Amino acid sequence: MSINALKKTVFLKAQRLLPQHKLSRVVGKVAASENPVVKNLVIHAFKAKYGIDLSIAEESNATKYRSFNAFFTRALQNNIRPIDDNPKHIVCPADGAISQIGAIVDGDVFQAKGQKFTVEQLVADPVLAAPFKQGCFSTIYLSPKDYHRVHMPFDGVLTETLYVPGELFSVNQVTAENVPGLFARNERMVCLFDTEIGRMAVVLVGAMIVAGIETVATGKVKPSGRLELQKHDIALKKGDELGRFYLGSTAIVLFEHNKMAWDTVFKAQSSVVMGEKLGALLP
Repeated sequence: MSINALKKTVFLKAQRLLPQHKLSRVVGKVAASENPVVKNLVIHAFKAKYGIDLSIAEESNATKYRSFNAFFTRALQNNIRPIDDNPKHIVCPADGAISQIGAIVDGDVFQAKGQKFTVEQLVADPVLAAPFKQGCFSTIYLSPKDYHRVHMPFDGVLTETLYVPGELFSVNQVTAENVPGLFARNERMVCLFDTEIGRMAVVLVGAMIVAGIETVATGKVKPSGRLELQKHDIALKKGDELGRFYLGSTAIVLFEHNKMAWDTVFKAQSSVVMGEKLGALLP
């Protein structure tokens, strides 16, 4: 076995053995600390490790953030991420990289080589999942260095949020290629919308040491260990903030069949930024 293969095996086994939720709660407490020594130490270490670019942030002084969480979910300067304003265009909801993008085939969503899951497993409710069974999906991975707010891909009315308890595997490429049904196994918040072209969903997927998920409708999610469906009637415009991650993770966008098409320039591993055109409505 090569060194790289051995590292991959150890990494995957460690995730299964670690107390995922307990570890995430501990990290969450440190990330929320407003103790100047603690938060500045963590922020500077994180900034150095991942090469965080604060020149585009609304607040460029790392020491002025009240906690690591505030630093991690930092706002960007106005107009740094212009929103494509063509009413027929669908935009990327987050900075990051395309994990996978394409069609949902007979209810199956492609995860990575040799791995897939059903849209029913992802949404965790057969009725809510039904409109997307032959639709389209795009999975965007937000790495630790990225901007961690998730925005609306298209105008819509938020009608439901469904909190789905689950595991907390890492969501990087190695795990995606080796953990069956990864995104349908991890803890997540499913946000569902009515739009002019039918139903749309944005699924915020948790991950290892992610200290929380927040949406504009629910506030910061408090894991309960059970499915929690909430009804809403909140109109949001393309580019409006929908939610944020306290440490990085993944957002999955779903549309109905034959309503839109993804731009063909995008494929797995394509870099993307929030607000750029990701697809367009079909004529």
